[in-house]
Order: sequence, then C-alpha cells, then structure tokens
Amino acid sequence: MVSRGRPRDMQVDERVLRIAAALMLERGYAGLSIDEVAEQAGAAKTTLYRRWPTKDHLAVAVVARLQADDEIADTGDIRADLVNYLEKIAAGLNRMRAAGHRQGPSAGTVGELVAAAARHEDIGRLTREQYAERNALALALIERARVRGELRADLDAEALFDQMAGALYYRVMITGAPVDRAYAERLVSSALEGNLTCH
Repeated sequence: MVSRGRPRDMQVDERVLRIAAALMLERGYAGLSIDEVAEQAGAAKTTLYRRWPTKDHLAVAVVARLQADDEIADTGDIRADLVNYLEKIAAGLNRMRAAGHRQGPSAGTVGELVAAAARHEDIGRLTREQYAERNALALALIERARVRGELRADLDAEALFDQMAGALYYRVMITGAPVDRAYAERLVSSALEGNLTCH
C-alpha cells in the first residue's frame, strides 16, 4: 500500500521548535503563538497545526527539546552526581520560571505546562513518558550506587528520588522559593542522611 502525505521535514520541526522556544522564553506561555511561529519559520500554519494541534502541544514539545541534552554523569560519587543532576533540573525550572517575567520569576509557564498535561490526554501521556524516561536515568544512577555499596542495600531508590525532585517542583509551583545549587546540596544531604553506608 502506498503511503499518503509528504514525509515529515525534520529541518522544519527543528526551525519551528527553535523559534517557539525563543518566543516562549522571551514572552512566557501567554506570548507563544502558533501563527507567529509559522510566520517566522516560513512554514504554513496548516503544517504546524497538523503537527502541534494546540499551543499546549507546541509548548510541551519545546520543553522536551530544551531538556533533550540533559545527561546524568556517573562519577562514582553519588552525592556529587545527585547534586549536579538536581542542579540541571533546577536550571530548567528556573528558565521556565523566568520566561516572560521581567519583574521576577513566576510559576506561570511551569504551571501552564502542568495544566496542559491535565487538559489533553495525549499530552498527559507524553509528559509521563518523558518523565519516566528521564527518571529512569536517575534511578539507575542511585541503583548503581547501591550495588557498589555506597548506599544501603534496602534503600528505596524511587522514594529517594521523589523526595528530592518533588521538593524542587514544590518550591517552584507552591512557595516560590529559590531553587539553585545551594538548595540542591541541602536536598541531597537531607535525603542521603541515614542512607549512606559507612566505609
């Protein structure tokens, strides 16, 4: 059977996501417009709406692209590795907090992305898959530290990671308190208290 339709142009996707990211970081979620992105990208509006049916879909794709290069280094020092990874998460959250807010950070864009996952079943599913993929890297890091004897053998890796990552999102979404390297260090120290083995 002959496939219908033109093949997806990845160069167009990349150009669109780059322009959309710049607009969202400059103006925030409210300032993101599919029509304006299409105009700047030199692409037909129908092309964008076919790939990203709503602004929510485009915004989530932008965030996935921004996070795509985040890696988790395994240096053999679980404390340092967790601090470094939490700092990357914090940097991404801070980037979204600052989007479109010249008067100071706000949970607005982060909140809109969370709401988008609730508004659209497909976005919710995609978001959960993206987080599961990223979290698996962190859980594997913790598991390797447990196997090599750096952490207690009975450690619950998932609960440990949730304790740290959840605290970052709580600050961004609820209290508005800063999330930075210093806070990441405090989180890791608190979470690892009693979970490190004595050598």
